[in-house]
Amino acid sequence: MTEKELRQSYVNAAVSYLGCKESDGSHKKIIDLYNSHKPLARNYAVKYTDSWCATFVSAMAIKTGLTDIIPTECGCGQMIQLFQKLGAWVENDAYRPSTGDVIFYDWDDNGVGDDTGWPEHVGIVVSVSGNTIKIIEGNKSDSVSYREIAVNGRYIRGYGVPKYSSKATSAGSGSGNGGGLKYSKGDIVNFTGSKHYASANATSGPSCKAGKAKVTDIAEGTKHPYHLIAVNGSGSTVYGWVNALDIAGASTAAASGSIAEGKTVKVKSSATKYATGQTIPSWVKSRKYTVQKIDGDRALLKEITSWVKISDLELA
Repeated sequence: MTEKELRQSYVNAAVSYLGCKESDGSHKKIIDLYNSHKPLARNYAVKYTDSWCATFVSAMAIKTGLTDIIPTECGCGQMIQLFQKLGAWVENDAYRPSTGDVIFYDWDDNGVGDDTGWPEHVGIVVSVSGNTIKIIEGNKSDSVSYREIAVNGRYIRGYGVPKYSSKATSAGSGSGNGGGLKYSKGDIVNFTGSKHYASANATSGPSCKAGKAKVTDIAEGTKHPYHLIAVNGSGSTVYGWVNALDIAGASTAAASGSIAEGKTVKVKSSATKYATGQTIPSWVKSRKYTVQKIDGDRALLKEITSWVKISDLELA
């Protein structure tokens, strides 16, 4: 399976339990699935009366055979610690997740700065469209159901980012290049259209001017699969989702030799701070990293799960 297929298989497993609830006892099969996996985390067998959001996330990993990249736990805080040990934790509320990522919540978050409190809830990212994250959760109002929350919204504690690429057995797109679509996030393209849209499936949108623009997001299988932001000085005013046929003559990031997802990079010796404000240790600058995600003017480096300003990176 490709990385994208693995991500979707995890989500599909979760969706297959949609509607299971405590009131009719249908949630018990989720608890039973979790308890069937040995050894149990902390040797604790979950009871039918326990909170079961982390149990649900873990059970879906058991069902799909992904427990080596998605740790099994019945406690949210303990699950974060396990993701951290795997080097698969993003300590950044503003991170833009991908399908199959694991989102944690802190209901005590005051909405100021990056939350680092103790998590009380967890779910699985189904999709991201525009600025909206769709999540499926166990034990949401005592059932398996959906939630929608804004990117960088209040109560987001952080993300577990399973290393699906390590499990992929065939070539294909990961989470960021849109599958069969031609262009990838980070590509600089020539936008030839005259309209942009507020969402990937919008039926109408305002006019805008053509010109060079950057691909900042992708939503495969939608009406308008590319999200573009105009390049300064290009004359374009595009800022939204556009039709695939309205892109032509691309100058891709790969072709231009610029920083893009999947590229191998090094942190410049002149860099002093991560994009999140912390000091960059000297040892970080002596190693090579893979760009896992591009978000505006910063890049997420896979091996250290840290955001670095693109201006502080160079191709290795």
